[in-house]
Amino acid sequence: MNNVLLTPFADTSDKARGAVYTKREVVETILDVVGYTVDVPLWEKSILEPCCGLGDFLLPVIARLLLSFRQHGGDLSQAFPDLKNSLRAVEIGTVSHAAVSAVVNGFLNANGISAEDSERLTAAWIIHGDFLLAALPKTFNFIVGNPPYLRQERIPETLLSEYRRRYATLYDRADIYVPFIERSLNLLGSGGQLSFICSDRWMKNRYGGPLRQMVSRGFHLKYLLSINDVPAFTEDVIAYPAIFVIENAVVNYPTKIAVPPKTLEELSHTAKVMKNSLSPRSQYREAFGVVSGDEPWLTGTNAQLTLIRRLEREFPCLEETGCRVGIGVATGADRIYIGSYADLDVEEERKLPLVGTKDIVKGHVEWRGCGVVNPFEDDGSIASLERYPRFRSFVEAHAGALRSRNVAQRSGNGWYRTIDRIYRELLSTPKLLIPDIKGAANVVYEEGLYYPHHNLYYVVSEEWDLRALQAVLRSQLCGLFIGEYSTRMRGGFLRFQAQYLRRLRLPQWKSVKPALRARLRNAAESGDAPACNAVTAELFRLDDTELSTMEGFSLS
Repeated sequence: MNNVLLTPFADTSDKARGAVYTKREVVETILDVVGYTVDVPLWEKSILEPCCGLGDFLLPVIARLLLSFRQHGGDLSQAFPDLKNSLRAVEIGTVSHAAVSAVVNGFLNANGISAEDSERLTAAWIIHGDFLLAALPKTFNFIVGNPPYLRQERIPETLLSEYRRRYATLYDRADIYVPFIERSLNLLGSGGQLSFICSDRWMKNRYGGPLRQMVSRGFHLKYLLSINDVPAFTEDVIAYPAIFVIENAVVNYPTKIAVPPKTLEELSHTAKVMKNSLSPRSQYREAFGVVSGDEPWLTGTNAQLTLIRRLEREFPCLEETGCRVGIGVATGADRIYIGSYADLDVEEERKLPLVGTKDIVKGHVEWRGCGVVNPFEDDGSIASLERYPRFRSFVEAHAGALRSRNVAQRSGNGWYRTIDRIYRELLSTPKLLIPDIKGAANVVYEEGLYYPHHNLYYVVSEEWDLRALQAVLRSQLCGLFIGEYSTRMRGGFLRFQAQYLRRLRLPQWKSVKPALRARLRNAAESGDAPACNAVTAELFRLDDTELSTMEGFSLS
């Protein structure tokens, strides 16, 4: 075994290490798009697989390496000197390292390499260790793979601290695949190609900012294929994957972005069309400016990006116009704190009527009668159990479950608090309610009768008329903004989260003429989608090309 640091994950299960295995068709596609093909003298190149598992990538790589060597006149019976530096793979799991080593050894031997050289090549190629800590050759021509999916809270604190010390991209709540990408980029030789299949969340979310900045400073995003609907893995997982190809080069070429394929066959064909710049061009598009500092990657058409960038230059962000975006209450124990308002056995002062996504029907609120227990006084202090005997009986009846929550263990005598503080004044404040996951903006006006649940975002304003704002948020222009900045769920659904809503642009309310104000309100109150589009286009002074771009936006 190589002299590398092993983490506590070395002897844990695949699931505990975040291992998800990749189908052969996806592997072959990735090898094709990076140019690891048998017509190239692959033994003169070097390739790295940072997390080889049971050999999903490794065996196809070896098969291509041997075939290329043989087709170019190489003698497999004397291959060790030529092949020993052509490949490196890393595997952290003790059991899986032994298993994949045995498979590779047998594969080499069965393909004409001597038993002695098979063992030597296997030992040279496959490193038992943690990719984020292991000593490796300086650079590689190709790096491919499927990095692990592992949240930070599942990593021992001492190990996480070491990762953070080494990797600047392990920021905020970044998954472990993020520093895998960082180290891979640092190991990529000049002109080298990196391609992973992994979650697309880092391309948009806050935690991906430092990694996006790194790509922007010294690399080129060559290809991007979103494959949310493709069955890419050997088991069904909710990973929202994408395939990217990043090259170690600074060039003024556009990024090729695939129209999302639906099947493995479509994926293979689309990748081939993109790589060779073939027709039909309807399977991909080319865009400049996808990568821009630490900003989320925008992958729309050039016309869409031009419109977005113009609005971002000319108009302030939503929260710079007197609006505020928030999210409803997270209790940490919904089955206890939330129930029928009439049946919640606490004092009236200690409960509020609650609205959630199921209360939003056909563009307005139809309250189902739910309520939430409120442990907070108006000044933010925790309500006294002595002062409210029914409230005391209520929380003490659920003390076991409530005390076991993390928030309770950090709160001492306030063990019965909800995760989020409840602000009673929000109850009576008029607001726009927006469900998180939707195919289009479902923006509902709520006059100030209910408190929002955690599955709803809300917008309040001291300046903008909320009915007028509702028209803007219901327009396709809002959809275009959210569609570009949001991560997408299966089926094309968007995330209407605060971090994306805050990116919306808006004129100052004082600059909107009275007649236009009235048309905005009327469009919202009528629920007329074309009217919302038309009056929003007037508000933002869209020209004919921009209007066509807005109206042409869809989730497909």
